[in-house]
Amino acid sequence: MAPIPGSGLAKGLAVTLRTMTKKTVTEQYPDAQPDLPPRTRGVIGLFEENCTVCMLCARECPDWCIYIDSHKETVPAATPGGRERSRNVLDRFAIDFSLCMYCGICIEVCPFDALFWSPEFEYAETDIRDLTHERDKLREWMWTVPAPPALDPGAEEPKEIATARKTAEKLAATQAESQEGNA
Repeated sequence: MAPIPGSGLAKGLAVTLRTMTKKTVTEQYPDAQPDLPPRTRGVIGLFEENCTVCMLCARECPDWCIYIDSHKETVPAATPGGRERSRNVLDRFAIDFSLCMYCGICIEVCPFDALFWSPEFEYAETDIRDLTHERDKLREWMWTVPAPPALDPGAEEPKEIATARKTAEKLAATQAESQEGNA
């Protein structure tokens, strides 16, 4: 059967009328800040005290947008007769956000929890060369990182804590037995 002439136009007008009567969901961004989810991926924040300059983040980055420079420093022995230790000291930690694809691999591979997602997203620059942010700027963003969600009260105890607790209980029981034997 052939379609009725003008039915396509009527359907199109019906869609337009339905859309016109719905409330708009546009947020006026510069005037009103958006309500972001708690774990939004904005930029990467650096907690410098935890960074051991292991270079895992820079090696695993698929875009090679993380730049790290360091030097070795000798730490004197902690005890008399001990040997001196050497440790890496962070000189430069920079991320080029013009190259970064925000995959989060650097955050996932960091074994010392030095990198975190910050919900900060307003870091536009007029020149692309200014999108390489050094460690001072990355540290500022660290303070915008939200606290991790609370643990589920009904969850299992972590295996590490359970093992440590059992070991401590056994040690306390053997000490109590040895004290009873001495008394």
